Order: sequence, then C-alpha cells, then structure tokens
Amino acid sequence: MMLERILKLEEIKDDSLFLWGSRQTGKSTLLKALFPQAQLYDLLKTDVRLAFQTRPALLREECEMLNDGELVIIDEVQKVPALLDEVHWLIENKGLRFILSGSSARKLRRSGANLLGGRALRRTLFPLVSAEIPDFDLMRAINHGMLPRHYLTSDPSARIKAYIGDYLQQEIVEEAIVRRLDGFIRFLEVAAISNSEIVNYTNIAQDCGISSKTVKEYFNILVETMLGFFLPAYTKVVKRKVLQSPKFYFFDVAIPHYLIRRPTIQPGTDIFGHALEHFIIQEIRAYLSYRNIDKQMTYWHTLDNRYEVDLIIGEAETAIEIKSSDNITSNDTKGLKAFSEEYPTAHTILLSMEERPRRFNGIDVWPVQTFLQRLWAGQLNL
Repeated sequence: MMLERILKLEEIKDDSLFLWGSRQTGKSTLLKALFPQAQLYDLLKTDVRLAFQTRPALLREECEMLNDGELVIIDEVQKVPALLDEVHWLIENKGLRFILSGSSARKLRRSGANLLGGRALRRTLFPLVSAEIPDFDLMRAINHGMLPRHYLTSDPSARIKAYIGDYLQQEIVEEAIVRRLDGFIRFLEVAAISNSEIVNYTNIAQDCGISSKTVKEYFNILVETMLGFFLPAYTKVVKRKVLQSPKFYFFDVAIPHYLIRRPTIQPGTDIFGHALEHFIIQEIRAYLSYRNIDKQMTYWHTLDNRYEVDLIIGEAETAIEIKSSDNITSNDTKGLKAFSEEYPTAHTILLSMEERPRRFNGIDVWPVQTFLQRLWAGQLNL
C-alpha cells in the first residue's frame, strides 16, 4: 500500500533543515519520494560511512562540484558528527541546502558536534497518523502501532520484537550508553507498565533495583533516542493546587504493549482506555508539529486527586478528556467541568466511542473517528 505522508518539508526551498524521527518512521522513504533528484549520502552504507569517518573533507570536495543552491541529503547524519563542520562551510560558502536526517540527536549533542547555530530548521517525522491511511482502522492502530511496517502487516509481533532488539543493539550497546544492559531492559519493562501514568521516579527505582538518579537518566535516554516523550503537568494554579510531575509516553502506542507482552487489546477493557488515550495524544502531538502550531501539550491533575484532564493545549485554550466509553455520563465530565471553573474560556472536548457528536454539560462530545477526521481536515481550532 502506497501511503502519502502529510509532512512535505516545503521549508527546504529557503532553508536547510534537520529531519529527526524514530527508527522506521519512514524518513528515508519520504526523502527519496519528495526529492528524487537530490544528491544523497546514506550513512547506513558501511563504505560511505567509513569513507567520511576517515576523511570528512571528502563531503566538501564532492559538493563543491554542485551548483549553488542545490540540495544535498545526508541520511543518519548522527553516525558521522564531524560532517557537520563541512555542512556548515558549504551552507555559508557554497549556498547549498541540506536535509540532515537521523533517529537521534543524542550523539551529536554529546560529541559537541556543530549543530549549525540556527542555520538549519528542525522538523520531526512521526509514525503514521490516521489521515495518512486509507480506511483507517482504530483497533488495528492500537494493536499494531503506527510505524508503517508494523501497521501494514497482519501480525506485527515479530517486527516489533526486532525493532526493540535493533534499538537496544544499535542505540544502547553500540554507543555504550548504559553500563548494564539487563538493568536497562528491566527499566524498559517497568516504564512500559507506567506508560501514560504520572512518573514516580522513586517507585520505578524500587521496582528496577536501581537509584532514582539512574531512572531519570534512563528516561532521558528514551527521550533523546526518540523512543518516548514527557507530557508535562499544567502547573498554573488558580484555586486548586495541582501535581507537578510529568507523564511519560512511548513514541508509538504498540511499543509498551509488546514490552509487557499484553494480549490483543479489546474495547471495553481498562487497557483499551489507556491505549486510546495514548493514541490520541500521539496523533495530536503529530498534528501540532506538522501544522507548525507552537502550543505546548500538558495534562492537568489536582493535588487531591479529585480531578484530572488528559490533555491541555496551549495556555488553557483547549482541554481534552479521552474516554473509551460508548455512553458518556455526567461523571465522565467532572474533570473538564472543574477545569472550566478555573479557566472559563477554555474549549472543552470529550472524546468517546459514542456514534454521534453532541453537546453535553457544556462540553463538545466527539466520537474518536469523527474528531480525527475533522482535526486533520482543519475543521477544529485547537
């Protein structure tokens, strides 16, 4: 199945850019499709990588043969950080444009590599989103995940297992990021159990048999290698005191299910509710990025644990609660109503498995599928 991605990288007409994205999100496929005429260097190829590791200046020598303004793509640029000095020179002196893609900026930052001082924009390619898939299937997305190779296969378990194995081998072992791989693997399992929950470093440390400091370092590794992200707490206080700790989500909804070996997720279960929340947040995160909407995503949870809202967008502009129920009642709206008492101008939305949209207790109740269609059609103002 040919899938057309939403991200078009139109900024490259005027600027160079970094294109980041987790492994197998489709960065190489996208770049080849969008820019078939560009000069391409694929650093996954051993001979190409070794040549540049030996003589980074080779890039400058070859690119000086190009015309001013031509486009050059360097795929997996983090594998040879020294190339960025040559890229910098070529942008400044030759007027070339570059797309520098990779699955992790960690090695570049830790090596002190030249990040081009603002001369290159940053874009991110996420896993597939619902609008990119004809006949999108929500349950397939939740069980298979949204990486192209995983969503499209009939049974993704072997591919997800290989994906995690490749991540551990190439990102963790090869770069010697952690001293004990077995401890990190145990941490991954506990982090998967805690996925979409408020992070408690002390409890996770006890479960893993490591220090809280190490747990924080391990979470940062997941973020830096693009395997996960934090959802911060919305911490402004009007009346009710709120929690300050972040939540953590893996970058793709299927990864935590594989790590803790969950069976197929079915509607009507608690696991489905957590997975649906994760999936919606994954979609909205991609939407805000692709549409260049500069608004932070947070969650809201009162200190007394009475009220919570799954997602706050911007400065209390939009509040979204995600429920897996097909019959919304007043009890499902209490978090949004409490938030509205503190932020009366907030647009409150409740997503559910109901069949038709309606307005209930002053809140817009949307079926998940309808919400996603209207979101990507630009018919919702978040």
